[in-house]
Amino acid sequence: MSFNALPNLIIRNAHLVNEGHSQFCDVLIQQGRISKIQSSITGIHRAKEIEANGAWLLPGMIDDQVHFRDPGAPHKGTIASESAAATVGGITSFMDMPNTKPATLNLDALNAKKAIAARSSHGNYAFHFGVSADNLSIIEQLDPKLVSGVKVFMGSSTGNMLVDDPKALEFLFAHVPTILLTHCESSPIVTANEALYRAQYGENVPAHLHPMIRDEACCYASSKMAVELAKKYQTQLHVLHLTTAKELSLFENKPLHEKHITAEVCIHHLHFDAQDYGQLGHLIKCNPSIKSKTDRDALIKAVSSSDLLDIIGTDHAPHTWDEKQNSYFNAPAGLPLVQHALPALLELVAADQLRIEDMVSKTSHRVADLFKIKERGYIREGYWADLVLVEKNPWSVADQPIYMHCGWTPFQHKSFQYRVATTIVSGQIAWHNQQLYLNCRGHALEIDR
Repeated sequence: MSFNALPNLIIRNAHLVNEGHSQFCDVLIQQGRISKIQSSITGIHRAKEIEANGAWLLPGMIDDQVHFRDPGAPHKGTIASESAAATVGGITSFMDMPNTKPATLNLDALNAKKAIAARSSHGNYAFHFGVSADNLSIIEQLDPKLVSGVKVFMGSSTGNMLVDDPKALEFLFAHVPTILLTHCESSPIVTANEALYRAQYGENVPAHLHPMIRDEACCYASSKMAVELAKKYQTQLHVLHLTTAKELSLFENKPLHEKHITAEVCIHHLHFDAQDYGQLGHLIKCNPSIKSKTDRDALIKAVSSSDLLDIIGTDHAPHTWDEKQNSYFNAPAGLPLVQHALPALLELVAADQLRIEDMVSKTSHRVADLFKIKERGYIREGYWADLVLVEKNPWSVADQPIYMHCGWTPFQHKSFQYRVATTIVSGQIAWHNQQLYLNCRGHALEIDR
């Protein structure tokens, strides 16, 4: 269905939270865009209406890093399956990582992923470009409008995408034409720690030792190198998934527009800590690792009461249940998270650890600003209608089907205070009253650099 054929849609009596303020209002959506925001909208004929009954109306979450496994690993997930699950979790737009099969290391691979998304994505989409030791000349000449960012793995084994040669990193930081995203872990430190614990336990290293192998020193050394290189070359740097209190010292507490070095924290690093390995084991094995309660508390404080951490993402990375049951060195790292993104994050709001206005800023406004996404991330007249209605209605995760293709979630024994009632993607209803609308199709995000 074209946007011209879409009916008028009115959301009535919503508690709108946007740009640091809140108000009760009606919102009119026409041809995919927000047409009016008023205390009461009348005189609109043939309109579909959604009664919010005072529920929060938020700009949809823009997830700056997901691994939707498409192409190459359909047994774990696809753009179709994971984007649908994302709308259930309040995510209306996503940026997919390059470590697919084949990896997104050239324009042909990039265009192939865009084609998959164009025909199957239920959310709005963009793609990060990957870096290897062999494609630096392509990176240098890359059109920054074609990609949401360039991703480099500075120290985690990801096939041929690991780049830890100092000369290659110097070239990359000096010549990358757009925002550079880094996965920061020191390979030499990880390798030494693995050897230490392998000597003690063999292949059966206990899951709770994961944060001892991928430890604070491993993260700090790599993040420090990235920040120093970005300062040297004035690179627009975005450090992904911070996990330690110590790393926070590398970043500045400034408004986003005053920075060229920014940082992200992920929902699972705000929700879980090392005590959870006892119950969940490899189900919460991820890189970088979930660490101590002290680290978790420091991250929550930094994201809620300062501008040290700029963005909250998911790093959604699904694996099958069977794969996660393997021994330590064979159990893959990564968690399926998109279906429960906003409900899990809103637990911090319910606990008075995070203001709803700050959550909205760091899941929507700042993401759009940092990645230069045109006409999204805010509830403004004329902008695309990417919206989420969230109601306070306690529920158990076990009572909702798992829409992620892997069929499991680390939140399986959790209950949440808030429920996503409705998700609207580019003016189309994607999720409403516990029903997925699979005819919803997202748009390519327009990168306005």
